[in-house]
Amino acid sequence: MNYYEQQPVKRTDQEHTVKVNNRKNLEITGVKEVDSFDNEEFLLETVMGYLIIRGQNLQLKNLDVGDGLVTIKGKVYELSYVDEHHQEKAKGFFSKLFK
Repeated sequence: MNYYEQQPVKRTDQEHTVKVNNRKNLEITGVKEVDSFDNEEFLLETVMGYLIIRGQNLQLKNLDVGDGLVTIKGKVYELSYVDEHHQEKAKGFFSKLFK
């Protein structure tokens, strides 16, 4: 049994998908909130936890809060999720960083 099978599966009302096209365009569904962003980093709260996107020349192309859809353009270097035990710590850290 691997690490991911040990964790309980959390059911959500909304699907969460991340679609990456040629490392230049990201389409993300299931976004609750865009906490902070600049041209090198985005911090998104999704239905599956916080998602950090790092890259170069990142731009918010589309934000549909009602549908939870975010589209980002730019060169993508990294996508990472913050697990449930570290969400508040990450949010506090990034909130202070981008004030």
